[in-house]
This record gives sequence, structure tokens and C-alpha cells, in this order.
Amino acid sequence: MIADVSKTDKIVVEKSTVPVKTAEAIEKILNVNHNGIKFQILSNPEFLAEGTAIEDLKCPDRVLIGGRETPEGKKAIQALKDVYARWVPEDRIITMNLWSAELSKLAANAILAQRISSINAMSALCEATGADVTQVAHAVGKDSRVGSRFLNASVGYGGSCFQKDILNLVYICECNGLTEVANYWKQVVHINDYQKARFVKRVVSSMFNTVSGKKIAILGFAFKKDTGDTREAAAIDVCHGLLGDNAKLSIYDPQVAESQILKDLSMNKFDWDHPLHLQQYMDPSEISKSVSVVSDAYEATKGAHGVCILTEWDEFKELDYKRIYDGMHKPAFIFDGRNVIDVDALRKIGFITYSIGKPLDPWVKDLPAAPPS
Repeated sequence: MIADVSKTDKIVVEKSTVPVKTAEAIEKILNVNHNGIKFQILSNPEFLAEGTAIEDLKCPDRVLIGGRETPEGKKAIQALKDVYARWVPEDRIITMNLWSAELSKLAANAILAQRISSINAMSALCEATGADVTQVAHAVGKDSRVGSRFLNASVGYGGSCFQKDILNLVYICECNGLTEVANYWKQVVHINDYQKARFVKRVVSSMFNTVSGKKIAILGFAFKKDTGDTREAAAIDVCHGLLGDNAKLSIYDPQVAESQILKDLSMNKFDWDHPLHLQQYMDPSEISKSVSVVSDAYEATKGAHGVCILTEWDEFKELDYKRIYDGMHKPAFIFDGRNVIDVDALRKIGFITYSIGKPLDPWVKDLPAAPPS
């Protein structure tokens, strides 16, 4: 389409996160259909995070621009650099070759996901030994070589980027015969899946080894706070695990619509990334027999046997947990997948609590920690 409408030479800027060598494919297509017009392809991956995208654009850590190392390529790189230089300090604009720019985006997301899987792996060990993962993460993060970001233990990472980009990296490694490297990155994904399965196992084993017929309140469905995005959200896999044991779910999220929640729970994994005509669904009416989506946290928890916190919305820190406790079946369980609650305060109210990577409640201490193989 670009070739069809171009009347003069063009710089084509690739913004999306794509497999390495995509720019080369774009270049080949345009050069075959050039009609005498010259094209320069640049890779300029974006690093905007959901919830902070405008600030990330205004004050980026860095801007990457990759292009051909030819006179024409360098001229194109400079043209795009001049655009960013209007508001980004020049020392934050990094230029490189095409392949380095494309791979840098994949590497950044893979390494961030690796940090999350690393602290989540540590959280399982903390529970087994009585250590507190928050204290461990704080100590580790004080090391200037490590830093504190992305060291918050949780039920697992989500979003449209991490899983996709790591699997993309795995594919590239396998295509280049780097089996050991591919297996290393696969393990980051495996630990993330393990963490979600481990959370479900804690819920089921704590509640007398079954949640069949029990009402479980799900607080938070988005993959992180301050967004309505549910792509690859940990809540989807946790809900599927609980529904697999015939639980009755009451779900509340301040930003995610009921239609989206029912769609996510009735869709095959990864189908959200497929064209609409290729997406396959269970009948949403079947899901709605076991799932209700409600308008506030108190309605979700009323009459519940257990509560699972799966998104770190700020409002969940401020809830009246005494009111929630009074409205629940006893014993009342709360499972914090984001470490947002004050565990000691909730135990004083009467809750049996489980918080990722924290010393275990006596109730659950002797129960199995790992999901069955």
C-alpha cells in the first residue's frame, strides 16, 4: 500500500514490536514495487507502558533508532533523530543498526519478564522457609547493580507483550540452532505459568481441598492497575483453574466491562491475538452459569467463602475488610495475589490469609505448596 501511493522517496518507520528481520522483509517488498522511488526503513521500537504512556513519551528513558549503515540510511536516521530532538535530550537518542534496534525491544521485555519470574520463583522458596519475599526483594533491590524495579512478587505477569516477545525470542533462537538459549527463555514463561497454578493450588488446598460449589470473589481482572487491558491477564488462568473445580465466581474490576470478562473466559488461550474470524469461543452463556460480574467489591464478596485479589488496584488497599469479613461465610479466606493487603491486620479481623511469598498462616502452613505435576 505504501508503494502504491508513494510519489517521492520515503522513510518508513517500523514502530511495532516485531520479529527480528521484519524491517528487511518490508525493505524487500518495497524495493520490488518501488517504481523508481527509494525507500529507507527505520526501526524505532516504542517503550510506552500502559497507564503511563504519555509520561513515557514526554520523558523517555531512551529512544532507539535503527537503520542501514549506508549514507542514505544514516541520513534517514538523522531525519527521525531531529524529530525526537525537539523534546528528548540528545544523549537519550540512541542510534544503531536495524537488527540491533529490533532485538533490543525483544531483549528489554524478556529481561523485565525474567526479573518478575525470578522474584516469583524466590517467593515459593520464601513460603517454604518462612522468609518474607518483600524483605528479600527490598534487600536485593538496594544493590545498585540490580535496582528495585520489577521485583514485586505476584500471581504472575500479564499483558500483550511479555509472553509474546519471549516466545518470539525463543523462536528466533531455535531457528538459529541456539537450543540452550531458547530453553533458558522458555523457563521464564514456565515459571510464570507455575506461579499461577501454584496460586490456584493454594486456594483449593486451603479451602478443604475443594472449591466446588463455593463462591469465590475475584477482585481485579485487568493485567495491571490503571488499565482495562486483560490480554494474558493472570486472572484469566486463575479463574479457569477455579472453574475447573466447579467454583462459583463473582468478579469485580473497576475498568473491565462484563462483556470483556465473559469473552476472555470463553476464549481459547492466545486467540485474542488472532483475526476476529479465526477466534473461537465457548458459548458465553455457559460461562455465565458459573460467573457473575458485579459493580463493586462489597457485592462481589458478600456471601463468599474466599476472596482472591488479582490486580493491584489502589482501591483494594482502602476497602473496609471488617465489613467484608462480616458478610462472608466462615472460615473466611483471603488470597492476595498482589501483596496489597496488611496481612497482620486482616488476621486480627479473623481472616485466614495467604499472601504471595509471605510467612504462611498457620492454617495453610502444612498444606502442599506446589501444584501436582
